[in-house]
Parts: sequence; structure tokens; C-alpha cells
Amino acid sequence: MNLLLGFDIGTSSVKASLVDAETGKTIASAQYPDAEAPIIAKKAGWAEQDPEMWWNELKQATNRVSEKASVANPLASVKAIGISYQMHGLVCVDKEGKPLRPSIIWCDGRAVPFGNEAFKAIGLKKCLSHLLNSPGNFTAAKLAWVKKNEPKIFKQIDKIMLPGDYIALRHVMKHFGFPESIISEIVPTFSIQSRVCQAVADELNIPVGTPISYRGGDQPNNALSLNVMKPGEIAATGGTSGVVYGVLGDVNYDKLSRVNTFAHVNHGENGQTRLGVLLCINGTGILNAWMKRTVAPEGIGYGEMNDLAESVPVGAEGLSIIPFGNGAERVLQNENPGASIHGINFNIHKKAHLLRAAQEGIAFSFAYGMEIMQKMGMDIKTIKAGHANLFLSPLFRRTLAAVTGATIELYETDGSVGAAYGAGIGAGIYKDSDDAFKTLKHIATEAPVADTKEYKAAYKRWKACLEK
Repeated sequence: MNLLLGFDIGTSSVKASLVDAETGKTIASAQYPDAEAPIIAKKAGWAEQDPEMWWNELKQATNRVSEKASVANPLASVKAIGISYQMHGLVCVDKEGKPLRPSIIWCDGRAVPFGNEAFKAIGLKKCLSHLLNSPGNFTAAKLAWVKKNEPKIFKQIDKIMLPGDYIALRHVMKHFGFPESIISEIVPTFSIQSRVCQAVADELNIPVGTPISYRGGDQPNNALSLNVMKPGEIAATGGTSGVVYGVLGDVNYDKLSRVNTFAHVNHGENGQTRLGVLLCINGTGILNAWMKRTVAPEGIGYGEMNDLAESVPVGAEGLSIIPFGNGAERVLQNENPGASIHGINFNIHKKAHLLRAAQEGIAFSFAYGMEIMQKMGMDIKTIKAGHANLFLSPLFRRTLAAVTGATIELYETDGSVGAAYGAGIGAGIYKDSDDAFKTLKHIATEAPVADTKEYKAAYKRWKACLEK
């Protein structure tokens, strides 16, 4: 048996999946930890995680997936490894490859002033027309914060990890005065990038020499896991953050840089342009998790929480929740307004209303950002998503479909499975993505309800709360 091993290094956990390369069947999946991994927030607007924590979580997830597999000693049959990871974090390592400080992760907002200064200094037109983005709160801006505020650590940096697009980053790095040598070697997405060494083989029980043949940011990888590779195709996810990701066949960008444009995993293949337009809402699944911890009756699961939210009418009887409480929001031009509750009535509203308003607010934030993508020329008729996280909630799916007019297609896949398939492509086990995903299983379809009047009225009220 030839197996593919995929890892998804998320904010809340690390997930591992073993995929049978011949049948395309996922034989086992596991994650660690069961509860959400901690985020270090020493100050308001900061968010850090320890890279060693990710490695320890990966080891635990690997042990669990091995134990869950129905075949004996499955890790010995792994032929290739793929890795998906949370985007835009900054990991600084010394010459021995050891982290010098906790990673400043994607939802940390401290670097926004550095990115805004670079945006003006480099020039808005050059940033958007050549780099397709503003420096914003991305990796280079975070490195600029380290350079200014932690100069002793900056001097010890040999390499930074997760640099994003190489050409775009070089432009910004020149502005900040970073040496080009600080960037790790750039290699093709689908290729043999390294191999398992003896020390790691001993830790994970994976054969020495097994190729790591794919790496991708979590959102391009989520699109890959749904075989969203062609212009006009749309993928979405609702984890800690929420993302809608569409593929473009030509160069385009938002003039206000409220959504981002990146090279997709297949950009440049056969000389073709394949760019991913990424709408990110930081405060999505994290809001739903906060509601579960602090509002929902103690001891209930997400399924029961969804049922409770369904017990009140569409629009939560006038209650609106703005979900932007997890750092600066790109869709709001890097503003950080915080989450807020509007229209609460102490005589009417109960826990169920708050739970419903939270999920509706998340769906409305997706719709708000998708309006920007549509103005860029994207015709969003179908959204593909894995049957996971917020897309497990019928209320969330129904609300999103109603206010956007898009049909939602659900598939049995996730980021770790997508990374495993990516490894198969990179190792030459599959000839292309169509070959890899020929067994992708469709689970359900959520079409817009016939009468969307109440949903659209609630969305209009929500927008008014946001924009006033």
C-alpha cells in the first residue's frame, strides 16, 4: 500500500491525514490538541504562538493518525508528505534553525503602522499594480517591527520562514533594509523540497528519505483540497478565520487592498496565470467558539448550539453582531473596530438570539467581502467548501446562500487531506490535480431558499450597524 501523509498546521490544532494513493480514500485522520491551542497575547492586538508547540502538536497528531489507521504500521508505507500552514506568520530562526522568539501569527495587528508607512513610501500604485497588495500586516511588516523593537533578536536572525510571495516580498524588504540572504530558498510548490532525515524519522517513525513534496499556505491549500484550480472557481472555509478564495486567470486587484491577490498553487504551470483572490475575515470561527465558551449553556456541543440558534427567527428579532474581534481586518482596510452587539433588548433576547446573531453576523461578513470580489469581476455562483467547521451549521450555510445568491457545495475533504494529495502531485504519483481528486466525494448542496426577504433585511440592518 502506498500512503500519502498530509499535515495542516492550523492556529487551533495540527491535523494529520493518511490517504491511500491508489484509491484516494482517507484511511485515517487525527488532530491534536482536542481543545484549541493557546494564542499568546501579551498586549491588546498581539497574537503569538511558539513554533515548538506546532512541532509537538504535529508529533502527537502523527501518533494518533497512526493508531487510528486500519492497517498495521501505516507510517512505514508513507511515500510522500505534504504540509499546509497558517499564512502570514513570522518565524525567525538562527543559524542552527532554532526559533529566536515566538511566531508573530497572522491575526497579530502590531505591524499595521509599519505596513501603512511602506505602502505610502513605495507608492500605492506600484504596490497594487505590481505587487497586487499593500504591505499591510504581512510578514515583512512584522519583521520591521522586530527590527525596530527587538534589535538584538534581529541581529541573530539567519532566516525567516513563511515569506509569502518572493518577488513581492523582495520589493518590501528593500524598503525596510533587510538583506536578501534572510529569505529561505524558494522552490516550486509541487516538487521534492526536502526529505525526512534520520532524527525526524526516529521521532515520527516515518522512513528516512521520504520526500516532502508539497507545501502551501492554508487557504490556497484549502482550494486545492476542493480541486479549485481554474479561473472562476471559488472555495471557502470557516475555521478560526473565515475565507472566500477565488481563482483568477488574469492580473487584477482591489484598489483599496481590502482583499488580497496571491499566486495560486498552480500559478506559472505551462506559462498560465493562476492567481488567488483571498477575502479573510479574522473573527469568524473564533467568535462561534467564544459564544460556546461564554454564552451557550454549559456542556453542550456545537450541534446542540446550532439547534438552539435555529429556535429563534431569521434576523434574531433585531439583534445584530459585528464579528470583528480578532485583530485588524483587511476587509476594513486594516482597521480594528472590535466585535460589537447591536439592538439588544433585555425583554426579548436570550442566549439563543445571541447564538443566531453571531452565526448570521459571520455569514454577513462573508457577504460584505464577497461584494468587493464581485466588483473585481468575479462571478460568484457556486462556493465549494469542506464539510467542516462553520460549514457544518445548516443555519450558517442557509444564511450565506440567501444573502449572496450562491449555491454552496459541500465535499468530504479538509486541509490535511488536500496536503496529502498535493504531496502525491509533487512526488509524481498523480499526473495532475484532476487525477488526484477524481475520487473527491460530494456530500450535499445548499441552494438559496425561495424567499430571501428576511435574510436580506437582516443583512441590510447589519451593514448599517457596521458602517455608521
